Amino acid sequence: MLSILIGLPILAALPLPFVPRQQTGLLRGWTLLALLVELALVAWLFAVFPPGSAAPQWVERVAWVPTLGISYHLALDGISLLLVGLTALLAVVALLGGWTALGERHKEFCLLLLLLTSTVTGTFLARDLLLFFVFWEAMLVPMIFLIGTLGGPRRGYAALKFFLYTAVGSLLMLVAILALYAAHQAGGGEPTFDVATLAQTRLEPRVELLLFLAFALAFAIKMPLFPFHSWLPDTYQQTPLPALAFATMLVKVGAYGLLRFGFGLFPTAARETAPLIAVLALIGVLYAGWIAFSQRDVVLLLAYSSMAHLGFVGLGLASGTVQGVQGAVIQMVNHGLSAGLLFLVVAMVAQRLGTTALADWRGLAARLPVLTALMLVGAFAYLGLPGLNGFVGEVLILLGVVRVFPWLAALATLGIVLAAIYVLWLVRQAWHGPAAGLPRLPDLRWHEALAIVPLVALIVWIGLAPGAFLSRSEPATRALLAGAQAAAAAGATAPMERSMLSEAR
Repeated sequence: MLSILIGLPILAALPLPFVPRQQTGLLRGWTLLALLVELALVAWLFAVFPPGSAAPQWVERVAWVPTLGISYHLALDGISLLLVGLTALLAVVALLGGWTALGERHKEFCLLLLLLTSTVTGTFLARDLLLFFVFWEAMLVPMIFLIGTLGGPRRGYAALKFFLYTAVGSLLMLVAILALYAAHQAGGGEPTFDVATLAQTRLEPRVELLLFLAFALAFAIKMPLFPFHSWLPDTYQQTPLPALAFATMLVKVGAYGLLRFGFGLFPTAARETAPLIAVLALIGVLYAGWIAFSQRDVVLLLAYSSMAHLGFVGLGLASGTVQGVQGAVIQMVNHGLSAGLLFLVVAMVAQRLGTTALADWRGLAARLPVLTALMLVGAFAYLGLPGLNGFVGEVLILLGVVRVFPWLAALATLGIVLAAIYVLWLVRQAWHGPAAGLPRLPDLRWHEALAIVPLVALIVWIGLAPGAFLSRSEPATRALLAGAQAAAAAGATAPMERSMLSEAR
């Protein structure tokens, strides 16, 4: 089943180069069919996944290069389940959102979207470090081509900047993977890249710290954490607007990697550097919130707001508590839903107006009442309004952070205030005020409604009844923290480790 989730989009992409680009209906229909089958498979996995189970429910393991200890090892636990499901959903949403926006460029868009879906899904399922790195690198290729071939006027610059930033992080992570592999053998272990086995490797404290920093830097660039964020605004502004709903999944891979591999493989170093990560995450929350308010382009404003929300995720991960980490996991899902909804609405309005400049967005509420209501749902979810999904994640994160970094938790609430300021300011500037000079505009179309309705439904579902999602991911979160702290207990024991271990139990 896991191989099908990875392979199905690739198989669907194989015939697309041979389809004439003028046959947009065939291209879109074939891609939509493949992505709907992918989404249906993930929905079935979610339905049959037993709540309360910490162990992976689906595992595939085949020797790939046995002499080097490389295996094709996939596993799906509760954490991966939510993120794989989000990937499948946002792929469908991005395709429907761009149903009429790309014209003859749909051929490239459909092909690259299918490849992105496959590679991003692979990063969430891989349990072999080298296999994860393969998916990590493969994920970048379709994204770079998506920006470079279908992006805005500065697409070449944005694609190059995105490549350079990620290449630096990837190189450091590869060196760290090979060093960990060698250290495991030096300690008497068999050659392997298996994550669970490498997590038991005894490392000198300085070596562990250096390896963790190499991993953490690669993931911090991808999230992005301050000050490794400067690629994000250019990338978002030059990416085709319909694809932005899915492009948010790439930053989730960074946060997921920091949790699964950074904290899971190097628990002692993660504990020692947690205050630094928390401070950088907090700076990102406040800095991005302030910069977002100064933007006069809707896409740039939402790009910086995404950075602020991922800063909250970083705070939750750095807390090392079950509540904080669980809040970070659910907030990754929440950000994908809320940001996906907002980017979709922006893409729809930009297609009608031909611009994303706030100066040209005024009085839209009178002409686009349905899109206005949907924009408000996304805005209120962003603000963490009770009854919507953002509230659940923010409360869990703050509950976890306040136990470890009380002053940082207090300061993080300022980020929520900043979010309220710039989001409500966006709503006022774009949707209200004088509407002189605006032509008649069509409101929500059928294919746009099909893209948006699932996002709104999940935003409300998680806000009102998050148990269906928390019950599937929390046991895996507890097991991950307990396993990391058990490995750390083999070295030095610290108060934070003991508190985390007792809480996990």
